[in-house]
Amino acid sequence: MKWTKCLQFQLETWVRDPERRCGILTAMDPEILEVRCLVKQTVITLSSSRNSAEITRCLQNMKEYLGGLESAELSSKSKEFVNTHYFHFLQALANNLSADWLLLLPVDQEKELLDDFFLNGPPHQAYLVLLDTITAASPSARQERCVQILEQFLRKGRMAQLIWEVCLEHSSPHMASLRETLLNKISALPDHMANKLEKNSREMFYPKNYYPLLGQEMLSVLERTCERLKGGMDCSLSFVSQLLGKVCIQGHTDAVLQVLVPRLTVLTQSDGIWQRISWRLVENVPERWMENVVSGLVRFAAGPEVLSRLLGSIVLKNKKAEFVLTHKFLILQYQHKNSVLQSLLGYLAGEKSRGCLLVEVLKKLLETWGNSSALRHTSIEQQLYISKAIVISLAQLTDPQIQEHKAELLSGMMAGMECHLDSNISRVRQLGMVVAECLSARLNSGDHRLKFQYVEDDELRELQSLSTPRPLSSWEAPPQQHSDGGSPMESKQKLAESRQKPVKSKQPEQRIRDTESESELDSDDELIPYDLSMDTELQRSKAPVYVSDCLEVLITSADPERIELTLNVVESLIRKNPTASREVSVQFAQVLLHLEDKFNISGFIGLRQRGLVAITVTDIIPVTEYLTCEFYAVNYSLTQRLDILDVLALAAQELSQPDSSQRAAKETPSIQLLREESSDPHTPSHQWKKIIEERIENKTRRFSKGASRPEPKAVPNRLSPVAGHFFFPLIRNYDRPQTPFDFLAAQPLMMGRLIHTLAILMYFSVNAPIAIHMGKALLDFTWAVRYHTDTYVRQGTLFAVSSVLLSVPSHVLLTEVPDELLEMRSWLADVAENDSDEGCRKSALQSLLLLENFKKKLGLSTE
Repeated sequence: MKWTKCLQFQLETWVRDPERRCGILTAMDPEILEVRCLVKQTVITLSSSRNSAEITRCLQNMKEYLGGLESAELSSKSKEFVNTHYFHFLQALANNLSADWLLLLPVDQEKELLDDFFLNGPPHQAYLVLLDTITAASPSARQERCVQILEQFLRKGRMAQLIWEVCLEHSSPHMASLRETLLNKISALPDHMANKLEKNSREMFYPKNYYPLLGQEMLSVLERTCERLKGGMDCSLSFVSQLLGKVCIQGHTDAVLQVLVPRLTVLTQSDGIWQRISWRLVENVPERWMENVVSGLVRFAAGPEVLSRLLGSIVLKNKKAEFVLTHKFLILQYQHKNSVLQSLLGYLAGEKSRGCLLVEVLKKLLETWGNSSALRHTSIEQQLYISKAIVISLAQLTDPQIQEHKAELLSGMMAGMECHLDSNISRVRQLGMVVAECLSARLNSGDHRLKFQYVEDDELRELQSLSTPRPLSSWEAPPQQHSDGGSPMESKQKLAESRQKPVKSKQPEQRIRDTESESELDSDDELIPYDLSMDTELQRSKAPVYVSDCLEVLITSADPERIELTLNVVESLIRKNPTASREVSVQFAQVLLHLEDKFNISGFIGLRQRGLVAITVTDIIPVTEYLTCEFYAVNYSLTQRLDILDVLALAAQELSQPDSSQRAAKETPSIQLLREESSDPHTPSHQWKKIIEERIENKTRRFSKGASRPEPKAVPNRLSPVAGHFFFPLIRNYDRPQTPFDFLAAQPLMMGRLIHTLAILMYFSVNAPIAIHMGKALLDFTWAVRYHTDTYVRQGTLFAVSSVLLSVPSHVLLTEVPDELLEMRSWLADVAENDSDEGCRKSALQSLLLLENFKKKLGLSTE
């Protein structure tokens, strides 16, 4: 933004120039220096301190500078704070609105210490800070809190105060640079909120709710302007006009003008100042937006008299308005109702200065009506629309005007009548006859009027009725938006309160019972105590609802209750918000991996493990690369390395299994079908049918019963494409010299767990294309440790061999590693006979049984 860059440049210049800075500080008022020091200290405290009492005290001290803003004269301290430091203080305050920081504020003073800074200061600065924070922040507690404050900002009428201050300071240089920014952000607030919040946007920010509210705020500004003008002071409406034009050009004309036009209709009826305000409001609209504003006013104005009070002589002052009202509205468009045409043409005929335009409009209409080419290439609907406009224009012209332009009008009538009567479409001919009769009735008198023979219908009768001017009394009065005489702001607040507190009607009997119950409960001695046995302890902390908030709590919070609540929802939030989780996946895995159980949380290990598994299966490759890399890194404990192996194994298991939600969905129709086919169990017919079916079932023998449920649908193995990211980084670094542990000698437990994990990964990668490469690598890895002295390592080696035999197709093994299979058979036989551990001997026998299935093929391969 231009104004922020300008302000930043001035501050940097001030900081780089020590002589200028010293001179300014020397001549500065001590009160100003006091404000600056206090603001600086408060910003530092808000950013660094976690002491609730200290933060509360700082905010209360700063709030004193906002206490006198409603008074006529501000103190020097308040002026310095509002004019110089308010915006930056709000930015610092908004940047600290994290989940943990909000808990530091007292619950009963949170509104006073936080919301009042945004709701009681200069509204344009507060609005910009709130909107910038919302659009810049990701889904988090900070964003949600700013959305709540912005909603209160709108409900409390602060938008009207914002627009009013911009109108008062229209000549101020610093406000001139802000006008365009404020204009864009106010007019498109629903778009900004929808783009950022998407489906979570609140109803207040829906266009159907926001733009009528904005119309009420604009009315409040106009009322203040009227009071100021009656007091003899000047005021600018240029910003309100620009805002009205901007909103209308964005397609929200109806929502705003449905609020503005009825109220302006009433206010301008007997007040000349209000008429001037309405005229100036329209005149100040930029020309590029004039069409939408003028068109909307014409459509919503109830009659030519109201339109004249709202528009004034804009048609004579603005070329764009003249083009829209005298050409585009009548010749290029044809969707408007008869009342709109009568209102517009009556407005043109309302004053003598505009009467000449009505004659020119009628000539244009007759020229188009009598153009044979236009008659052939326009629709019947548009021809009917032009015919109505001609008849209404004739009804609005006075006799002197008719006599003055009689020759030109007669010439146009003859040309148009000829074209219409030559048409082979009967409806076109009938339209020409009716228009010619109406023209002849005004241009000629007595027996010289034209009279045609045609069959009348509703459409032609309606066209004939337009030749009589509509009386002013027939125009319906607009609906009163504020019939109680209150201001728009009061009505808006009442409407908001009524939405928040719906009224429930009671029957007379219910009201009598309520009265009797109240009289019976006057004595406290007869009260029955509540049963509190099932009550639970209230928790002050709330569980996070965003992934970023969980990450922030786990990093910064020292509250045991909040950490426990966060760990309980980590897994569900990660799985429900995969997009947000992928943005911080590696960082989240790092935090969970290093998280310690400092507060003895119940189920801590399981909660952390499930969170790591969830983030791994959500963003597989980055998190897996991080975990496999950190497994061999320094400064990790045995527990952390074992946790890494467990997470990788559990994640691989989840990825290798079909989605449970699909299985549940498949079973649902069969259950529903049984429920639909079942009848009432209490009916006699149902009982004897059931008995007979049971007897038949017991006496019947079947050799094959068939499938009781449909076969499950095959689904792809999600682990198959990413199995290599789990497996190969773990197996390639075990014997590197930079690893912190000697897995072969010093850490047999870690070595055994590593082999078991590799075997699990191998097993879950069954029939994957990369399984043969994994199997060959695992056989080479286990061959070096097959005679390890530790029993657990030998058990892992035998488990790995079984996984290879089960996971890789037999014909692939015979083709790729025939020699290794022969050596493996000899080794397994030796282990089954001579190993000291019974578990190893059993595992070796099981692997030998698997190899027996290859015996015949091994014999062929050896030959």
